[in-house]
Amino acid sequence: MRKKDRYSFVLKYFQKEMPKVSSELKFSSTYELLVAVILSAQCTDKRVNLVTPELFKAYPNIKAMAEAKEDDLYRYIKSVSYPNAKARHLIGMAQKVEEDFQGEVPQEMEDLIKLPGVGRKTANVIRAIAFEKPSIAVDTHVYRVSHRLGLVSMTANTPFKVENELINNIPEHLLRDAHHWLLLHGRYTCKSRKPLCMDCPFKEFCPKKEIK
Repeated sequence: MRKKDRYSFVLKYFQKEMPKVSSELKFSSTYELLVAVILSAQCTDKRVNLVTPELFKAYPNIKAMAEAKEDDLYRYIKSVSYPNAKARHLIGMAQKVEEDFQGEVPQEMEDLIKLPGVGRKTANVIRAIAFEKPSIAVDTHVYRVSHRLGLVSMTANTPFKVENELINNIPEHLLRDAHHWLLLHGRYTCKSRKPLCMDCPFKEFCPKKEIK
């Protein structure tokens, strides 16, 4: 199957079966989304969602987070991965937003990646979800599924290269949803260690034997 046809099949399937899709993280503001995404690095959304309700009660906005003490913040997030580093990142992020962006989470990539704890993947999530920009974040699930389904070439060996190939092949208006589609497919079907190949809607053309 040609790559163009592969993309067409995958995108049409998801448009039909998952027309409305969103993040599994729970949040009610751009600030809460940013905190949740930072916490979700190498951690499950389920775990983050258990932590954030009390966290947001204690630190309801950027200003409150900027004034937090690391030891106090740690108590709320100690059950997530790398809590010490994330506590530092969250406080540093909030202080940077307060000092450089008048307390408002910035929209542009070059500004977002200046924030502690925010890399390109996190920035793309914020841009896509909070600001409805045509962005696609490449996490481990998106990276894996993109390769397994043959959506990107084997030379796309970094998240940035995968991002660029996906952007070049997915219509701009579908980029935001495509992130969720590929992520959820990787999370629940095309799993890393034990993919549920018999349940996969793409099993007839998936080049899994050639692409590891």
